[in-house]
Amino acid sequence: MTSTPAPYRLFIDGAWRDGGDGSYPVVNPATEEVVGHAPEASAADVDAAVAAAREAFVTWSRTSPAERAGVLDRVADALLRHSEELVPLLQAETGATIKVASSMQVPVAAERFRRYARGALEPALTAFAPHPVAASPLAAGGLTNAAAARRPVGVVGCITSYNFPIVNLAGKLAPALAMGNTVVAKPAPQDPLGCLRLGEIFEEAGAPPGIFNVVTGSGAATGAALVASPDVDMISFTGSTAVGRRIAADGGPTMKRLLMELGGKGAGIVLADADLGAAIPAIGSTWAFHSGQICTAPTRALVHESRYEEAVAGLARFAAALPVGDPLSPSTVVGPLITALHRDRVEAHIAGALAEGALLVAGGTRKEHAGSSPALPATGFYVAPTLLADVTPAMAVAREEVFGPVVVVIPFRDEDEAVAIANSTDFGLYDYVFSADTARAYALAARLRTGNVGINTAQRHPETPFGGFKQSGVGRDGGSYGLNAYSELQALVWQS
Repeated sequence: MTSTPAPYRLFIDGAWRDGGDGSYPVVNPATEEVVGHAPEASAADVDAAVAAAREAFVTWSRTSPAERAGVLDRVADALLRHSEELVPLLQAETGATIKVASSMQVPVAAERFRRYARGALEPALTAFAPHPVAASPLAAGGLTNAAAARRPVGVVGCITSYNFPIVNLAGKLAPALAMGNTVVAKPAPQDPLGCLRLGEIFEEAGAPPGIFNVVTGSGAATGAALVASPDVDMISFTGSTAVGRRIAADGGPTMKRLLMELGGKGAGIVLADADLGAAIPAIGSTWAFHSGQICTAPTRALVHESRYEEAVAGLARFAAALPVGDPLSPSTVVGPLITALHRDRVEAHIAGALAEGALLVAGGTRKEHAGSSPALPATGFYVAPTLLADVTPAMAVAREEVFGPVVVVIPFRDEDEAVAIANSTDFGLYDYVFSADTARAYALAARLRTGNVGINTAQRHPETPFGGFKQSGVGRDGGSYGLNAYSELQALVWQS
């Protein structure tokens, strides 16, 4: 694979072009050094990408499922062939630990392309039993037949998050292409370089020009142009609820189809009979997995009052045992946050909680951590694993998404109170229930206003529908649900 020139270029209609508005630096969150320069797309660049996708849609939407499957399989093959080149780039621009970068980036993205290569071959037609219909002024009577067919939506704008750039993009791009749509991708501004390299992967896989296009930008203008375009039929977005609201409003005039995975404020409900040996590592994954930069994290530990002190002590020990530092070190578990701005935002949440009366059990801001041993690295955007006790449900840190390595612990008296606290935020993406009685946990899950519930585990299942209640999103993807998400239904009726 030929190396993309530096600065990187936009990938539009199977060709590379400079950004119309120049370029901007992408910074390594651990070293604060420049990884590369990403192109700054102009409005004309976005228009060109959308036009290329619109033109390619005419042919791609009519290709056979087997042909689409072949392209996606070849993309997966090419990703794995170039893993050794892509992993260091993805690690550098995301700041992920080397363990996360090597195991959760390229291999997972490749598997998503592979999954939807199979998905392209899934039946897209549902037949209904013949139905006798009497004659009417509308038509003659007869035995009426019908079927529902899934059809591609058209041109899909995919706007992705920074935590898992190519994985998140693959989760949108692969099912969209499998269904016959074409795509214009707009990666997160913080780490778009790996997503640009996907253009080369598609070239190597022999993908038709225009089915996949990438435009990048340092601010909101690029994504806004994509949302505003009358030639974009659907927006698939992963990111904050605030941005999701703007997309919904701006896409309304052109009746954009929307798939949005937004913020989360996961509750980990620990019942009195729970096994803390399972609950504490699951809740501690907020710290241990990508420094808490994951929307499904159980950031609120809701603990029965009889186990509260025990749980706080266990979580404190767990946090203290997590190595923080250089993400290239195999022993590091907690690396940096994505930017200095985001680090400052997370620290502001911690400081605000302390001002409201929360108790700092572990971690804290750089102010609290100064002079401690081991100290946080002097370079990079680090926040130590932070545990806050004596938190009330009304505190901002218990209601707003922090998106960092911060866990709050809140006691409850009974299940009714636990459910009330869990459901008290604007979010409803992923909650967890820990109990020795799985039937009890199952019954409690039905009362939670959330799109996903983990019972005694933080593990995921790739075929389940994924999405949120309330302000955590609109729609569902994952498994075969992803094919439905990127489809329109067309009813077909005929008489025997």
